[in-house]
Amino acid sequence: MKLYQNEISSATSRVRIALALKGLTAEALPVTILGEDAESRQARYRSVNPQGLVPALLTDSGVLLTQSLAIVEYLDEIQPEPPLLPDTAEDRALARSIALAITAEIHALLPPRIGLHLKTAFQADADAIIAWDRHWVGEGMAAVETMIAGRRQGAFAVGDRPSIADIFLFPQAIGAMRLGFDLTQWPNIADIVARLEAIPAFHENAPAPRK
Repeated sequence: MKLYQNEISSATSRVRIALALKGLTAEALPVTILGEDAESRQARYRSVNPQGLVPALLTDSGVLLTQSLAIVEYLDEIQPEPPLLPDTAEDRALARSIALAITAEIHALLPPRIGLHLKTAFQADADAIIAWDRHWVGEGMAAVETMIAGRRQGAFAVGDRPSIADIFLFPQAIGAMRLGFDLTQWPNIADIVARLEAIPAFHENAPAPRK
């Protein structure tokens, strides 16, 4: 397998964590994502992934997969152990809902292309873009905390083993801390992230800081 990726990308981090948990490997193909001249915005990469986003996974059979949630669930299907979804239908739905709350409702408003559009279309400066990011991260993480708190019965977000909920939560929490948030305001998230930090698959595949 080959993984089109960028080390600062939290979406890439999710897939790298899943690969590590599964004991799978993929050749890393770096794609720059910052600035107007980023490789992700160029026709060459758009021919790979029309959305111009990372990650994208080229499977051993030559099929290109996009969107981190779809890729993580694909990896869970081709390598069932350890499972990344909980045992019951209700818990699987909860894990997916937490993952989607992060990827669709928080992260979707934060990538470099969003900041670039705010800058070019609305003349937003760096401080305004950071304020935008902090608003959506703060609002979104507070909602995720409530989702987890309402049904948490184990060490992690949904149960006693890491699931797709944790795979999506961990990189977003790292990003929140880099924006200046103190995770202790979300006690369940803070506890879960501390537990995940002790797991090499998570700690070693956290998103890198922006330079």
